[in-house]
Amino acid sequence: MDRFSRNKISLLMLALMGVTSAPSAMAGEDLFGYVKAAEALPKDAMELYQKVTLRDGKGQGTYRGIDYETELEYGYSNKFSVSGSFKFMSLKNEGLIVDGYLPKEEDIGFSTSGAEVGMSYMFLSPAMDDIGLSMSMSLDYDWLDKHSGQDKDTLSLDLGLQTQKYMLEGELIWVGNLGVETTYADRAEIANLPANFDWPTDPEMEIELKFGTGLSYRFAPNWFVSAELLYETEFETEVGQERWSWFAGPSLHYGTQTWWATLTWLPQLAGGGEQYANQADTDLHLIEKTEQEFRLKVAFNF
Repeated sequence: MDRFSRNKISLLMLALMGVTSAPSAMAGEDLFGYVKAAEALPKDAMELYQKVTLRDGKGQGTYRGIDYETELEYGYSNKFSVSGSFKFMSLKNEGLIVDGYLPKEEDIGFSTSGAEVGMSYMFLSPAMDDIGLSMSMSLDYDWLDKHSGQDKDTLSLDLGLQTQKYMLEGELIWVGNLGVETTYADRAEIANLPANFDWPTDPEMEIELKFGTGLSYRFAPNWFVSAELLYETEFETEVGQERWSWFAGPSLHYGTQTWWATLTWLPQLAGGGEQYANQADTDLHLIEKTEQEFRLKVAFNF
């Protein structure tokens, strides 16, 4: 075999090795329901996301909140992307009144609730470097309180760091997140509340700290199974640390070149802070959080 033929075979083998060792998850795919990856969208790529989150159960009565978010993300470069979204919600609350948080029973149909703009920059690529690193920032304005359904103006700035690493030739993916969210909140007055019911209408400042991590494994072509762990805690103007919670749960993901979907179940494992009167399960925070959440994400690539 001459030298030219050997070189052609060597180049072919290297090309095949590059294909088989390339990460099997496409850039922009969310393998998890809550934690975020560090991989950026390619330049000029667009993704349209639809997210639906069911927040279920507060340990008493019937509580079911559904959050909807429609988001469009654009890859301005191979490292920088921008996004915008509109948010909607519905809420059913029966048999639970919580002083300062849930002033009355509600049955709210599909309603507009907020809007958000965001951006993300990738410093290190998980596909090209030893580990991926990106930073995200979003500005969120809501006019309905997703917990109670009441009128409440909130302006939130969310800053996050995302890390990501491919292992086992892309079959196993690890991600880690750190985040801080600062919020200005101003509730509207509510007429005909019971005497001595606490519903503060003075503006409040809130700071939420977030940590998350997850592992995802490709068990078949286009299919991933994942597990994620989240910790959230919030501090408010009047009460200091108001709440903290641990969450963990599985996700199932399917993706193709043109679309993908992720289904997640995230129960609350433990929580503390403020509790409502006669709360049966004192090991969870059930005022602003629920016993469990289900989330479905569907996205289309352009």
